[in-house]
Amino acid sequence: MSQIAINEPVEIQPDAELPSATTVALVQLALACGGFGIGTGEFAIMGLLPNVAETFSVTTPQAGYVISAYALGVVIGAPVIAVLAAKMARRTLLLTLMLVFAAGNILSAVAPTFESFTFLRFVTGLPHGAYFGVAALVAASMVPVYRRARAVGRVMLGLTVATLLGTPLTTFFGQSLDWQVAFWSVGIVGLLTVALIWIYVPKDRVSEEASFLRELGAFRRPQVWLTLGIAAVGYGGMFAMFSYIASTTTEVAMLPESAVPIMLVLFGVGMNAGNFIGSWLADKSLLGTIGGSLVYNIVVLTTFSLTAANPYMLGLSVFLVGCGFAAGPALQTRLMDVAADAQTLAAASNHSAFNIANAIGAWLGGLVIAWGYGFAATGYVGAALSFLGLFVFAASFRLERRGRSQQQGASA
Repeated sequence: MSQIAINEPVEIQPDAELPSATTVALVQLALACGGFGIGTGEFAIMGLLPNVAETFSVTTPQAGYVISAYALGVVIGAPVIAVLAAKMARRTLLLTLMLVFAAGNILSAVAPTFESFTFLRFVTGLPHGAYFGVAALVAASMVPVYRRARAVGRVMLGLTVATLLGTPLTTFFGQSLDWQVAFWSVGIVGLLTVALIWIYVPKDRVSEEASFLRELGAFRRPQVWLTLGIAAVGYGGMFAMFSYIASTTTEVAMLPESAVPIMLVLFGVGMNAGNFIGSWLADKSLLGTIGGSLVYNIVVLTTFSLTAANPYMLGLSVFLVGCGFAAGPALQTRLMDVAADAQTLAAASNHSAFNIANAIGAWLGGLVIAWGYGFAATGYVGAALSFLGLFVFAASFRLERRGRSQQQGASA
C-alpha cells in the first residue's frame, strides 16, 4: 500500500502529490462510516433511557448519568489522546480509536450492572473527539487547500446522517426488541469502519518533529482558545433548544408524542443541509461563515421561542436551527489554520468544545424552565449564547487583523 504524507500540515501539500479522486472518495467514505457509528451511539441512548432504567432498576433521571459519562469521556479523551498519540501514525491511531469505540459499545450491550454500563459509556466516549479530529486532518490533507472544508464536511456527513437515519432506526429497534440491540449494531458499524480504514486509508509517515510537547503548543496560541471558545459558547444554543424539543412539541405546540420523531427528523434534515451548505461556504470565506452562522443562530433561535406554539412554525424553526450546524466544518478547518504544527490536539479539542456547549446549553435551558419561563424560552437562551459567541468571534477577528497588519508592516 502506498504511503502519503498525510501527517504533514495540510496547507503546504502541493496539488501534484494529491491522490486520485477515487482514492479520496473511498477514504472519505471510510471515515464517514466511523462518524455515522459515533453519532448513532451518542444520540440513540437518549431515546432508550426508560428501557435502560427498567433493566437496571434505576430511575430515568439516574439513567441519564450514562449520557453525562459519555460526554465526560469525549471532553477528557480528545486532548489526552491527541497528546499521548503524537508519535503515532494517523492511520494507526484511527484504527485504534475505532477498535476501542467498537469494543466499548459491544461490552456496553452485555454490561451486567448499571455501574459497569456507566463506566463503559465513559470509555466509549474517549475516542470520539480524537477520531473526528484526526479524520478531519486526514481528509483535508488529501484535497487541494480550497476544498478542505468540503472534505471535512463529508467526514462529518456521517455524524449528520446518523441523526437522520441511524438514531431513529436504532431507537426503534431498541424499543421494539431490546435496547442492547442498539449497542450491538453500533459496535458492528465500528468494526466495519476498522475494515474500511484498513483497506482504503493510505499508510502515512509520522513527522520527525512530532512530539507531545509540540501538540501541547496548540494551547499556547490565543487563536486556538478563541476558536474553541466560539464553539463552546456560541453554539450552546442549539443544544439548549434540542435538549427539550420533546417537551416543547407536546406541551407548547400541543402535538401528540407521535410528532416528536417528526421533529427529530426535521432537525436531522437541517443538520445535513447545514453541513453541506456550510462546508461550501467555508471554502469561500472561513471567518465569514463562522460569524454569519452566529448571527443566523440568533435570528432562528429567537424565532423558535416566538412561534413555538404554532406546530407548523415549530417544525420550520427546528429545521432552521438544525441548519446552524453549518459552522461545524468551518470551525474544524479554522482550528487547522490557527494550530500551525499542533493540529491534532486542536482538531480533536473541537469536539470537546462542542460537548461543553452541549452541557452549557442543556444546563441553562433547564434553569430557565425551572424558573417558570417555559420550554419555548430555551430559544432565547440559545440566542443569548450565540450573542455572547459573537463577542468571542470579534476578539478572534480583531486579533487576526492585527496579526496580518504586523506581517504586512514587517514585509514592507
